[in-house]
Amino acid sequence: MNILINWLVMAFAIMFTAYILPGVTLSGFGAALLVALVLGLLNVLIKPLLLILTLPINILTLGLFTFVINALVIMMVSALVPGFKVEGFWVAMIFSIVLSIVLYLINSIK
Repeated sequence: MNILINWLVMAFAIMFTAYILPGVTLSGFGAALLVALVLGLLNVLIKPLLLILTLPINILTLGLFTFVINALVIMMVSALVPGFKVEGFWVAMIFSIVLSIVLYLINSIK
C-alpha cells in the first residue's frame, strides 16, 4: 500500500512541477503516472550504473555531476514516455531539481 501512495505522490509532484516550469509538457495524469513509474525504474536500474561509471568525475566535482546524471535520466524518460516532453538539457536539470524540492516538501508534510 505504501508503494502505491508513494507512486501517486510522485505523479502529483511531477504534474505540479510540469505545470510551473516552462519547457515541460505533460498531457495528463495518466502520463504523470507513467512518468513516475518509468522514472522510478530508471532510477533503480540505470542510475546506479551511471553513477559507478562516472565516479571519478563525480568525485572531482564533489558530487555536482549527479545533477547531470539526473538530467540525463529525465531526458531518457522524456524519450520513452509519450505525453511527456522536456525541451532540453537545462530544462531537464531544472525539472529534476524542482521535482526533488517538491517531493521533499511533500514528504516533510506527511
